[in-house]
Amino acid sequence: MIKVGIIGFGYWGPNIARNFQENSGLELVGIAELDENRRAIAKQKYPNVHIYEDATSLFKETSIDAVAIITPVSTHFELAKNALISGMHVLLEKPMTSSVAEAEGLINLAEQKNLTLMVDHTFIYTPAVRKIKEVLDKKGLGELYYFDSVRINFGLFQQDVNVVWDLAPHDISIMQYILNSQKVKSVSAQGVSHTPSQLENIAYVTVKFENDFLAHFHVNWLAPMKIRRILIGGNEKMLIFDDGQPSEKIKIYDKGITVSKNNRETLYKTLIQYRIGDVHIPNISNTEALKIETNHFVECINTGNRSDSDGESGLYVVKILELASRSLKSGGKVISAD
Repeated sequence: MIKVGIIGFGYWGPNIARNFQENSGLELVGIAELDENRRAIAKQKYPNVHIYEDATSLFKETSIDAVAIITPVSTHFELAKNALISGMHVLLEKPMTSSVAEAEGLINLAEQKNLTLMVDHTFIYTPAVRKIKEVLDKKGLGELYYFDSVRINFGLFQQDVNVVWDLAPHDISIMQYILNSQKVKSVSAQGVSHTPSQLENIAYVTVKFENDFLAHFHVNWLAPMKIRRILIGGNEKMLIFDDGQPSEKIKIYDKGITVSKNNRETLYKTLIQYRIGDVHIPNISNTEALKIETNHFVECINTGNRSDSDGESGLYVVKILELASRSLKSGGKVISAD
């Protein structure tokens, strides 16, 4: 039985705690939370779990094997570093860290300690995203052309990070997972702020890859509705993932183009033919993503296997976020990934 603790019992922490408590391979033994009111809620919910006033006290508990860190990104590096030094496996909330250098430091430390470092990229554990990866791994859309995502809602303004660092990690991690970490060529971003904090609340991020594949991310805290939608286009088929739908989250359209070139003396005439076919809606299970993720965390700790959302995947996301930040500061300049 793996004894596990949690640092942070705010918005997302209770969901992690519930899944840890329900997992037969884990024993939830400690929760650390700075806020007195949140500690009281944790104590009422889990009366048999030790509640700590800070993470330092939890790290001193030598019986704890693993810890989930569900705190603001600015605290991730120090907390995760101290957890690894204490010999604890780590599940770290997204984004992994606030810089590439910090992410690389945690990866190296976890390898030195032979410990599992896993990032809470929850969406890659949804049955829908798993199905999308299955389709793409089988070349079900043909040659891929683009990945286009919209993740918008009204409110939930953050005080420590802008909308790119808050919302974009979800879809960037999905892209990283289903595309098997294709190499990024460049990143550009445009954004604006409408609050005194000067943190961007609307942004558009464009990522170019070496094979002319193009990805675009629209993130927005000032939208009148909540939208979580991804479009993936290929030369044979196109896929829409609408996470806002209660059912039929994925639709695969048998639509594409065929381009042929005829050489007539020195002139090239390009002919484009459009193909329109049926729509396929795959069956998707409704298993909770956090349950799948928690089972995977336990498996990786017990076997030493590499996680689907390991430190390298977290680093991939942070690299794009860091490049996007540099572009935002330069007014949208294209930033090379080299």
